Amino acid sequence: MTTRQRTYGESALMTPANLMTTFRLLVAPLFIYLVIVHRISWWTSLVGFLAAASDYFDGIVARRHGTTRSGAFLDPLADKIIVLGSLYALVVARPHGLKSFVIPAILITLREIWMSVYRSRAAKRGISIPASKLAKWKTFIQDWAIAFCVLPVTAHHAYLGVVTIWIAVVLTLFTGWQYYVQGKGAVVRAS
Repeated sequence: MTTRQRTYGESALMTPANLMTTFRLLVAPLFIYLVIVHRISWWTSLVGFLAAASDYFDGIVARRHGTTRSGAFLDPLADKIIVLGSLYALVVARPHGLKSFVIPAILITLREIWMSVYRSRAAKRGISIPASKLAKWKTFIQDWAIAFCVLPVTAHHAYLGVVTIWIAVVLTLFTGWQYYVQGKGAVVRAS
């Protein structure tokens, strides 16, 4: 069995994966603006699709070339900005969205803040808490909940977005609990 050589060192900043993540960070304000101003449109959907596609492909490229510390920081940051910004934009853009998306947006925000603090504290102890496969599915489902609200063919069926965002909330909270247990176990093993 052969192992791939790292193309970039762990401290590299200018990598193809990081460039894709930077694209996502730059397109995030445009997508959020489109959600607020135009919400249901093919342009909004296209920009959202490009952001989601860059998330998918930067992961593939990062695994192929070797992950970096900067990528480990930037990729989840870009995910948080896109997802949370979009959820709050939907709350602003939809009169009934305030009722159906505000609680999920708050719950996801609280989990993300908590996880950032938790990971930061774990990192200070030399413990890394990598993203799980289920957490990647969680992001995928969050993206679909947002997509259902902006795609012209699904946006008028509000239940699709509402049901999907609540599935994402359950996965968000569950993966947060998994990370907590995983981190606690790592602390015990390190002691």
